[in-house]
Amino acid sequence: MTGPMIPTMTRLATRLRALQTEQAKALVTFITAGDPDLSTTEEMIYLLEDAGADIIELGVPFSDPMADGPTIQRSSERALSSGTTLHGILDVVKKVRTRSQIPIILMGYLNPVYAYGYESFCRDAAEASVDGVLLVDMPPEESQELTVPARRYGLDVIFLLTPTSDAARISSVERLGSGFVYYVTVTGVTGARTSVSSTLKQELSRVKQTISLPVMAGFGISTPAQAAEVGHLADGIVVGSAIVKLFEQYSGEQLGQQLRRYVSGLKHALV
Repeated sequence: MTGPMIPTMTRLATRLRALQTEQAKALVTFITAGDPDLSTTEEMIYLLEDAGADIIELGVPFSDPMADGPTIQRSSERALSSGTTLHGILDVVKKVRTRSQIPIILMGYLNPVYAYGYESFCRDAAEASVDGVLLVDMPPEESQELTVPARRYGLDVIFLLTPTSDAARISSVERLGSGFVYYVTVTGVTGARTSVSSTLKQELSRVKQTISLPVMAGFGISTPAQAAEVGHLADGIVVGSAIVKLFEQYSGEQLGQQLRRYVSGLKHALV
């Protein structure tokens, strides 16, 4: 029995290659799927792309998001209250693919994927045209149950590195990860910070000596100035909490306007 056809050049690889050719930095934007509902999520994906996002991280809401600060925790609660499920999120990605080919990564926690079943999840995610998955509480050394079927179905598995990651962990991520590496710029939970770590340049230099994949830096980036500062050091930036905060403050047309203005400002700062 033959397996699924895996494209030689994925959407994610194609986008990252194009940015590298243009000597441009990637803007990765995070929103929680289903906050406040899945129809809004679909519309905001189109808006984010139009405003300048290069890659979308769709957060899979979970009842115990231990790595997330209050802003993303509350967005998870809103999404779960609206009845958001992993099946529903995959359906949204399917709909998005009729209009957009922006790379989409599902980011979340192990439990919902474990409950879904690794094989079934990878099959259904690939069928929905998801490009990759990042599970914050799955160590690379224990990820074989996910990485094996993911590779078979052409899904990238993205891992986190942090300022406390040792040489062995960095080596494991280089060996097992694909797509890109998400470098967490601070220790602690997600949330906007007022400044960039003074040791970030040194830390990223250490990681890039081992890691051949593009390195995206995130956690705490909230202003265009911070985006520019971190963008000079990494291959791209990830912005989450500051974007999710807008979903808490605004709705409808006003949400769209604020989101477009904010994301456009970040993208322009990276040029």
